[in-house]
This record gives sequence, C-alpha cells and structure tokens, in this order.
Amino acid sequence: MDVGVLWFFLLFFKDSLKSHPESSPLTMSSIKIECVLRENCRCGESPVWEEASNSLLFVDIPAEKVCRWDSLSKRVQQVTVDAPVSSVALRQGGGYVATVGTKFCALNWEDQSAVTLATVDKDKKNNRFNDGKVDPAGRYFAGTMAEETAPAVLERHQGSLYSLFPDHHVEKYFDQVDISNGLDWSLDHKIFYYIDSLSYSVDAFDYDLQTGKITNRRSIYKLEKEEQIPDGMCIDAEGKLWVACYNGGRVIRLDPETGKRLQTVKLPVVKTTSCCFGGKDYSEMYVTCARDGMDPEVLLQQPEAGGIFKITGLGVKGIPPYPYAG
Repeated sequence: MDVGVLWFFLLFFKDSLKSHPESSPLTMSSIKIECVLRENCRCGESPVWEEASNSLLFVDIPAEKVCRWDSLSKRVQQVTVDAPVSSVALRQGGGYVATVGTKFCALNWEDQSAVTLATVDKDKKNNRFNDGKVDPAGRYFAGTMAEETAPAVLERHQGSLYSLFPDHHVEKYFDQVDISNGLDWSLDHKIFYYIDSLSYSVDAFDYDLQTGKITNRRSIYKLEKEEQIPDGMCIDAEGKLWVACYNGGRVIRLDPETGKRLQTVKLPVVKTTSCCFGGKDYSEMYVTCARDGMDPEVLLQQPEAGGIFKITGLGVKGIPPYPYAG
C-alpha cells in the first residue's frame, strides 16, 4: 500500500476512535437515525411497541393524549384524556392501561374512554404520575412527582413509587422521590432498575418476581455532566440498559454489572426523553423527545424536536413489553 494512503487511514482511525472511544468507527457508521414522525410533542414519552398492530404507542404528557403510530400506514391515531398522561402499557385482555393524573386507568381505544382502576397521592393535589412500565409478572409499576413549574423545576421529594397489581390493589414502595422516571427488569427477573432523575443516577434493587417486593437499593451508574438528566430507560436482549438523557440529546448503553458506559448515540434533538425497542424482531430503537421549554431560536435549529426517532443498525435487539395482567 502507498505510504501516503496508509498514513491517511491511520489518521482517520485515530480521530474516529478519539470521537467515539466506546465503539469502533465501523460499527458507528452503520447506525442510522431518522425522524419517522414529526409530531411536535410538547413532551413525548413512554414509547411502547405493540407487535400485534405493528404500531408504536406513546404519550404527550401536557397535551393529555395517548398516540398510536402505525409503522405500515404511517398514520397516527390518538385518544385525549382529562389530565396529563405520563405512561401507557399493553393490557393482556386487550386495550391498554395508562397513568392519567394520579390515576391508574384502563384505556378503551374503540370508544376513547378511560376508566379509573385506582388513585394514588390523594393528599397531594399538585402531584401527577410520571413514567410507568409493566413488570414480568404483569404488575404496572409507576411513580409520581410534583407538577413542574418549568421543565425539571418542581417542589422536590413529593413523589412515590407504586405498583398496580392485577387485582387492582396498589402497593407503595417508597416516597421522597423527585422525578420518578425510567424503569425495567433484568432478563433473569431478579433485579429492578430505576431512575429518580434528579439523583443523576441509575439504581438497582433486588426484585422478587412472586411478590413484587424490591430491596437493597444501590447506584449502578452516575451520569456525567454532559449526559445531563437521566430519563426513560429500557433493557436489550443482552441485558444491557439504554437510558435517554434529557437535555443531553443522546441515549447511552450501560452495563449494569460493571457500571460502565458501553456506547453513546447522539440525536439531532437535545430533549430526548425515553426509548424502547420495536419493529421487526425488536431490532429498531424508538426514541421520544420534548419541545416544551425550548427557545424559538433553538427550535429553529432543531425542527424535529418533539418528533419520534427510529435508530437502526445498533446490532442488538430488545425484548417485547410485558402486558398488564389485570
């Protein structure tokens, strides 16, 4: 090989590895990021793949709507509710469940109705639910927070973490939460992963599948300054965690056993809020984001803010979401 050509390749690989220390340039180049839906969500959240309809469910919290995007027809349907809706999940018997205000609700898509299954935080009129997800046994875990006065600005320590059991009774795990956020379970169903955003930490608990009890809280990863605020989270088929970084414009892949960051994928929007796997074989990642709190000039630079993004070429798959068993 010509010495000049060889020198060029060495320089290219050195610079590429410097930019992406966690991945070789060859793997990074295969990743594709596209905005598949310019929805202009004020605060898009809680993406969930519904395999039966080839659709992505998600919510726009302050707009009080649950959306369903058909990946084949590219059409969006929506159901509007009467309070901020912060998460949505599949239901074993059909239909969906959602967290609306401080209520766990059953959602009937056909007649656009929401029926209350349980209410929490009755003594805290300024609270609302935030992120939620169904555990491997069919319980709907979700946490609360005080309503924000601006994005991530709120009265602290007002939230709690709850679970709605299949028989519709609710258990409270702990309180003193700032912004209850991302959650998921290890592939062997022995560990529960959880994010309280303003702790800037991803935490782990020992988890009992039979009872739903969680114990022995510990931090497994502290976010770095440029990663900003940890938000929604999901697990992949290799047991690694993916965390959306609010104000960080990225999703990061973590090894929960070593506490090391394995990969960073940057998006063309800064307010990335949550992520899930979906599509054929769960090989695509979908990322939600927000536009509330952004200055007009920043919105001009980020015209896809509030949209739904699809990331392909990650080289790893996800697992199907668990449905609520009640």
